[in-house]
Amino acid sequence: MRIFIVFALLTAAVILCGLRNRSACAVQPETYPCMVWPSQPPASCPFPKSTDITGIAFTGRHIRYASADTWYPSWAANGNLYSPWTDGTVNGIRSASGGQRKTTGFATILGDDPLHLEISDAGVHRDDPAPYEGRYPCGSLVYKGVWYYGTYCLLDSDHDPGKGLNWDILGPFVGFRYSLDYGKTWHDTPHTPADPLFGEPGAPGGKVKMGAPHFVDFGRDMQYSPDGKAYLVGHGATDPDPDPRPANLSWITGDQIYMARVKPSIHNMNNRTRYEFFSGCDAKQRPIWRRDFARIRPLVDWNNNCGCVTMTYNAPLKKFLMCITDGGDTISKFNTYVLESDHVAGPWKLVVYMHEFGEQAYFVNIPSKFISADGRTAWLCYAANFSNGNGNWDTHHRAIPPGGGYGMTLQEIKLLK
Repeated sequence: MRIFIVFALLTAAVILCGLRNRSACAVQPETYPCMVWPSQPPASCPFPKSTDITGIAFTGRHIRYASADTWYPSWAANGNLYSPWTDGTVNGIRSASGGQRKTTGFATILGDDPLHLEISDAGVHRDDPAPYEGRYPCGSLVYKGVWYYGTYCLLDSDHDPGKGLNWDILGPFVGFRYSLDYGKTWHDTPHTPADPLFGEPGAPGGKVKMGAPHFVDFGRDMQYSPDGKAYLVGHGATDPDPDPRPANLSWITGDQIYMARVKPSIHNMNNRTRYEFFSGCDAKQRPIWRRDFARIRPLVDWNNNCGCVTMTYNAPLKKFLMCITDGGDTISKFNTYVLESDHVAGPWKLVVYMHEFGEQAYFVNIPSKFISADGRTAWLCYAANFSNGNGNWDTHHRAIPPGGGYGMTLQEIKLLK
């Protein structure tokens, strides 16, 4: 993620790539021997092992696009993918969500073959984080021709995200701006960081629950939503925390996962009264939904082992796949685990716990557009190893599996029987 200190390196990369007008430069497709990632969950892991999807194998096919992170592709009815991005350069356009001129980026992703995509129509939007220090992209959805683009805020405890820990205080989810022309023009959210959509936190530095939320990927134009509603998952923590750690609730760390849902429309998306929040399950393990945010309950509760979360519906397998990254202390090696369930609200079973995946992979998601007809082949989308190259941190995280790095990394995976 994370910082504009990478811009010197990114500028050099852009020069080498030639600043093409439409397509962001890509590291050429490569392969490595197929590898099954060993699952190494901690002893405290609360999830039983899945018997339907028993692990993940990396086929070796991979590619990396652009020199920016925060890619969350949404599959629109017209067949294109639309995604946020930031903290880097795409097609000669630069975005930085921290620093003096805070912006968030957006782009169109064309093509059906993950190894031969074209990134076009890159642009940026100015976003004011005050009274916070950074404002970053999160939940992004294109539905019935309307692009809803969410942002959230961050603080850094020493006021320098390039020193010490990185953006170690998670702030509020602000709300959604929207576009009726796929990003050519935007209508701002009526909410501000001081008056966010869900009314949390009570004050800067306080805990949030629906932190940095992302939309459940229900396929092209949300075709597999069970009820026509958009679902959001976010990570959070409670106060007081029974066992806090450094950067306990940051852009990449947390204690719980929470969920909300709403019928997507321009009228509804920025109206808190139109949302329902997961509030636990009844005696028959059916989810309870309430409109009172104060009654929200965790979808997943694993103290000091949660963080940035995404979810995708795998239609051929009729499975929900949830990717959660525990970001350690924000600059360390990260762990990512994948859960599966027959239902959007669980219960959840463990597919794989990938210790030190990336070795510092983050913003991990599974774009539904690239799931195979039998559901057993998919592509992981993520960025990795942002802290390398910063002398203040002196990290030397490796690209494991090979090919990962700062940008939009795509790795082909097999979901094992």
